[in-house]
Amino acid sequence: MSPLYNVSFVSLKLVVFLGNPGDEYRDTRHNFAWRVPAFLDPPPRDWKQRFQGEISKYVISGGESAWLLKPMTLMNLSGRSVSLMAQYLGIRPDEMLIVHDDLELDFGRVALKQGGGLGGHNGLRSITNSLGTRDFLRLRLGISRPGRGSVTSWVLGRFTKDEVGKVDDIAAAAAFEINRLLQN
Repeated sequence: MSPLYNVSFVSLKLVVFLGNPGDEYRDTRHNFAWRVPAFLDPPPRDWKQRFQGEISKYVISGGESAWLLKPMTLMNLSGRSVSLMAQYLGIRPDEMLIVHDDLELDFGRVALKQGGGLGGHNGLRSITNSLGTRDFLRLRLGISRPGRGSVTSWVLGRFTKDEVGKVDDIAAAAAFEINRLLQN
């Protein structure tokens, strides 16, 4: 698999996976990013409760490491968790990767983006407001826009039967990119 494209940045120290806590959100499009850590190589093992989230120290082959964070706030408040951890550990926004669902990408696409607009994503808005900048790297997981109906119902809805069989492959592709970025 070839990389998405080359991005120049400072080494990553924090990878954030956006989602919503609670069983009612478990298999929704908005929690797509929470599926990705299981496909990292090696998968993270010990998650601990800190900084209003679940954190894990992630070490890959060659000794490179980064922190992983799944905010346990609601999506719209993700910035609280991210900023608490970043402040405590002295991590700058340009040393972060935020993994999130994205309506503007077709389902199945995974794309890397540095800074830019928020695309109406309330988790990104919360992080931007808490950090005071949009200057962080993003790994976008395409979920497409709904053909009809409300966007809220779409992102908080479950994947269709056709999509379910592809979700793990997409999460694995995203995990591959994260490992590649951490090794570089």
